[in-house]
Amino acid sequence: MAQVESFLLDHNNVQAPYVRLAGTETHESGAHVQKYDLRFLQPNQDALPTAALHTFEHLLATWMRDELTGIIDISPMGCRTGFYMIIWDDHSPAEVRDALVAVLKKVITADAVPAVTAKECGNYKDHSLFSAKEYAKIVLDKGISSDPFVRKLND
Repeated sequence: MAQVESFLLDHNNVQAPYVRLAGTETHESGAHVQKYDLRFLQPNQDALPTAALHTFEHLLATWMRDELTGIIDISPMGCRTGFYMIIWDDHSPAEVRDALVAVLKKVITADAVPAVTAKECGNYKDHSLFSAKEYAKIVLDKGISSDPFVRKLND
């Protein structure tokens, strides 16, 4: 049976919010793909409401691409404590953290959410910009660490 990386993480010992390099894959051609854990809330203690999670998904999918090149996908975690980001090439946790901070600052001042019509979104009625803004403030107030176990806010 294959090992699932996220199931090996001790969710009791992490200190959210943080960014964590969860894995790197190298293709035979030499191309690298990284998987990042963008953790907003402490596992097993809090969870994003679905409308906030959905809104964050739209905002992160749009604005993280303005900050980092090579993003393949950003998807919400089933536990609703954060997101996974898949990206080409090598990026440091500090670089990803800085990009996420910039995006969360944009969320706080956002006036609209992209792609929220029935044509563009499979559940267009389930969004909350207000909630996303409130959770963005919480995450930014706590600071985003570049290490899941030790609070590293400036590196």
